[in-house]
Amino acid sequence: MGHRPALALHGGAGVLPQERFPSDLADSLQAELLRCLAEGWAVLHAGGPAVEAVCACVAALENIPWFNAGHGAVLNADGRVECDAAVMAGDGRCGAVAGIRSVRQPVHLARRLLEEPGLVFLAGAGAEAYARREGFEAVEESYFVTAQRQQELAQARKTGTVSLDTAERFGTVGAVACDGQGRLAAATSTGGLTNKIPGRIGDSPVIGAGTYACDDSCAVSCTGIGEVFLRQVVAHDIAARLRYGGQSLKAAVETVVLDELPALGGEGGLIAVTPAGELVLCHNSPSLYRAWQRADGPPQAAIF
Repeated sequence: MGHRPALALHGGAGVLPQERFPSDLADSLQAELLRCLAEGWAVLHAGGPAVEAVCACVAALENIPWFNAGHGAVLNADGRVECDAAVMAGDGRCGAVAGIRSVRQPVHLARRLLEEPGLVFLAGAGAEAYARREGFEAVEESYFVTAQRQQELAQARKTGTVSLDTAERFGTVGAVACDGQGRLAAATSTGGLTNKIPGRIGDSPVIGAGTYACDDSCAVSCTGIGEVFLRQVVAHDIAARLRYGGQSLKAAVETVVLDELPALGGEGGLIAVTPAGELVLCHNSPSLYRAWQRADGPPQAAIF
């Protein structure tokens, strides 16, 4: 029996309320989200696998300097970039990288590990050495750095804060998909937090925390305060509520995102999809930059 493809992506959880968000910026942002969505939808429309679709979306998002992933990633306390990414297919294959500074598309390096028997997670110099051996395109660290992120770091250093409440802080990117064969996949990519301690890793590249997929339940990509999502193993928790608890995707996501995470100080959100093509996109933050498409409808984007 055929399945109905579905795809969703996010560009992070935003901190500005709608009344303070510039309308022209909102229009431009939604257009970019839809453009990135189209990259993944083209894969599904052609009968391609979910894992290829999510990687196409996330790679496109990594190339946009607005988002905190790839080109435009935030800077740590030393003024350096540390990119993290993860990809998981619903059959259990997965790959993750952390502390990347010289690979143009971190999500593609994570995808390569998904295909590597015996490996799941590589970090720092070891991950970059592996990338060189595998022939990945190398870039100077300056490729990732933008003037906006330098300004944000300077401000964060003045105030002694980690991350900032600005219109430009869009955040982590991710995607989830169900393909025409009912296969699921999730991918997430991030630069972490502005002014973070060097070496800090959040939930995004951690399988089960910020990224998870299981063909028997759902695929999930998270964004928000990484430490809380790590402690609660949020992505796997959502899947477990479906697989073992019999909850619907909507009930599971809303319970976690709207009830449990806020009680722990966990601001953010997530996107999720089931093998039936059901999509849920939920956030407890002021906004979640997101776009989605189902087989029976047009592409859509939203911020608030």
